[in-house]
Amino acid sequence: MKTATIKEIAKALSVSPSTVSRALHDHPSISIATRARIKQIAKELNYEPNERAILFQKGKTYTIGVILPELAETFFSTALSTIEDLAYKKNYTILLAQSHDDEEREKLLVEKMKNHRVDGLIISVGKTTTDFSHFDLLKRYEIPVVFFDRIPPIENIHSVSCNIESGSMKVVDYLLKRGHRSIGLINGPHSLLASGQRKEGYIKALQKNRLKFDPSLIVNCDLTEDGTRMALDTLLSNTRRPTAIVTFNDYVSTFAIKYAKKLDLTEKGNLEFVSYANTPMINFMENKPVASIEQFPKVQAQRAIDILFDLLNQKQGTDQFFYKIVVDSELVENI
Repeated sequence: MKTATIKEIAKALSVSPSTVSRALHDHPSISIATRARIKQIAKELNYEPNERAILFQKGKTYTIGVILPELAETFFSTALSTIEDLAYKKNYTILLAQSHDDEEREKLLVEKMKNHRVDGLIISVGKTTTDFSHFDLLKRYEIPVVFFDRIPPIENIHSVSCNIESGSMKVVDYLLKRGHRSIGLINGPHSLLASGQRKEGYIKALQKNRLKFDPSLIVNCDLTEDGTRMALDTLLSNTRRPTAIVTFNDYVSTFAIKYAKKLDLTEKGNLEFVSYANTPMINFMENKPVASIEQFPKVQAQRAIDILFDLLNQKQGTDQFFYKIVVDSELVENI
């Protein structure tokens, strides 16, 4: 059935549209009997309130935008599940999009989130994103943004991340205790803040243990399988061929171990891998990294949406300060 409008209800009852509107909203200026009569006719005519118009008048849509690089990655799907559950409890709806690590797509999605009038946005930036000017658009429209996990290197932002630097130090300390002295690092793109944090932790751990830092043992890659193979070839051809390799995440570790197995390196036990994220996929790997850094996606997601709700509840004119939450990491052995 076609839904009726307020004007059609008013015409059927020979009253004004404003009287119908006030009655449907239980305005005290309309008698109880008239309200009941109008509501009955509205029901008979299949009237449904225009929620979009009502929310627009309130200045809220009760919608939160979420932009993630790849839902196929367990880390992000786990984080999304937490965000969605907490939003549901607050009567908010999630508008989800994937950037697929494409900068131009990410810019377009931010524009679309603005056009859909989301009340706020939670985002983890793509690995190829180097220009962050599209977030200025949200500032102009006073749409609060909380970055999590992949944080852009810009000032005055709200962010939640894992302490990757301390995680890198734990990884290197762990490998040194296992007798390794030549440790390689397959890092992510230079554009990612997390790549720099991994490198800093790696260097600090070596310095703390009075070992010389060799920059040739760090290779950046695009985190793809082909990029990982090229990075591993570079490390294996090094004059200081590593006996252990730290990989950017569990996916890169999977690519590297698969290739190392093809080269008959893992069976001999002369090359060990450690990674980041500690995703469930490790439990199903025949050859798994000896350890992985837990980055707590559920905790990060919960803190991110808590911050966003706090920002949404702040009154206009409130002195602005910026949240910067850092969740500590934890090394998990897999042997």
